[in-house]
Amino acid sequence: MSTPSRNARTYIWLVAALVLVTAGGVVAWTQTAATGDGDPSGPTFTVRQGPLLISVSERGTIQAREQLTLSSELEGQNQIIFLIEEGTRVEEGDLLVELDTSGLSDQRVDQQIRVQNTEASLIRARENLEVTRSQAESDIARAELDYEFAREDLRQFREAQFPKQLMEAENSIRLAEEQFKQAEQTLAWSERLLEDRFISDTERDRDFLAYQRAEVDVRVAREDLNVLKNFTYHRRLRELESEVEQTRMALERVKRRARADIVQAEAELRARKAENEQQEDRLERIEQQIAKGRIYAPREGMAVHATTGQRRQEPLEEGQSVRERQDLIRLPTAKRMMAEIRIPESSLAKVRVGMPVRVSVDALPGQSFRGTVGRIAQLPDAQSRWSNPDLTLFTTHVYLEDVDENVRTGMTCNTEIIVERLEDAVHVPVQAIVRVDGRPTAYVVSEDGSLEPRRVELGLDNNREVHIISGLSAGEVVSLTPPLTDDTRPFDPEAEAQADVEVDTPGPDRPARTGGGRGGRGPDGGSSP
Repeated sequence: MSTPSRNARTYIWLVAALVLVTAGGVVAWTQTAATGDGDPSGPTFTVRQGPLLISVSERGTIQAREQLTLSSELEGQNQIIFLIEEGTRVEEGDLLVELDTSGLSDQRVDQQIRVQNTEASLIRARENLEVTRSQAESDIARAELDYEFAREDLRQFREAQFPKQLMEAENSIRLAEEQFKQAEQTLAWSERLLEDRFISDTERDRDFLAYQRAEVDVRVAREDLNVLKNFTYHRRLRELESEVEQTRMALERVKRRARADIVQAEAELRARKAENEQQEDRLERIEQQIAKGRIYAPREGMAVHATTGQRRQEPLEEGQSVRERQDLIRLPTAKRMMAEIRIPESSLAKVRVGMPVRVSVDALPGQSFRGTVGRIAQLPDAQSRWSNPDLTLFTTHVYLEDVDENVRTGMTCNTEIIVERLEDAVHVPVQAIVRVDGRPTAYVVSEDGSLEPRRVELGLDNNREVHIISGLSAGEVVSLTPPLTDDTRPFDPEAEAQADVEVDTPGPDRPARTGGGRGGRGPDGGSSP
């Protein structure tokens, strides 16, 4: 039993020694690679000089350059109860989509009842206004007549009644005075006759009584005149003047009340009219919404579902719910086609409007079509940003030339945007470049096999190879696995382009900077002239 135990201990010691020797070799190799001494022990690349194509390749979808998009105009979420089969040739007026409007139909019945009620209220308010106006005219006419009569009574009293009463009173006084004089003469004559005993005492007393009665009549007539002038006249005058003022104020009250009643009736009419118009507008809106539940073809063409060729969108089908303003059907309006692609932000600095493009359609192998960059969106695609916040894409349209009838909307394609053709360029793979202290550097394999760091000036790249403006010559050998230290970072075309985009992002019609998005930097890391 002692022999196996001793053999096991010997085996453990041998393994430990082997691990230490291997670790020491790795440390020695790492130090040699970092200082550029010794064999690079890695893949290399011989610097080439010749044609270099700088391009940006992206996948996309074939679309019509000019197409009519039909969207849902029905409010809220609604189910599709009929959807025309995609690819169907339609004529103007053909039904394309029908949405469920059964709920709106019930609302229409209820709203029709409300409209009828408001119409009845409107008619009642209109008739009430006419009655109020007629009543107001009648009340005002009666009040005006009372006022006019009061004024006439006052004028009649002043100009006719009182002068007549005054004349009658004065005549009464004169008549009484005449009768008094006659009674006085009669009495004097009777007294003389009594002295001569021609009449009796009784006859003389009768004449004396007549004299006294005539005297009283004179005093009464004079007092009546005094009462008429100093009391009756002023009282009756004030009564008539007060009656005139009262009827005038009554007339003003009637007019104000009539105006208020008319204003109230007019306000009620306006309110009923506004309510009726509101209910009619709601009914009309419901009718319009029901009509919008059916989408008809405004022109002839081939019906294409709006979701065709769109990523991250569920295909349209009957029973599916769609929202308001959601695109449903597209009708191409011309035979001119385009490819819709999305360019990442890192490649945006390379691409500008007017650049040539090669387009190949997946469904047509072996064929390629020419095109040009026609439009670059000003803002990134919101849908892609929402699905992946770290991915920034800009929708770009590539206008195709000379396409045949086999190219159809919705086909997937591959586009290659020709950024620049370099006929005689020095170039190396992008993995041969690193940044040392922020400056582009390549490690050249010397004759003795050591790695010599050399600063280079970079031009454009196509994510595979990068154009070397200066610093390397054709035939030199560079390491594809340059050593990495704390001050070194790999050369990443995407990150390099992103840094330049943040500094100077060209617009859709603005050319990229000379020398490329990352090119144009000299050996010192600054921009080349």
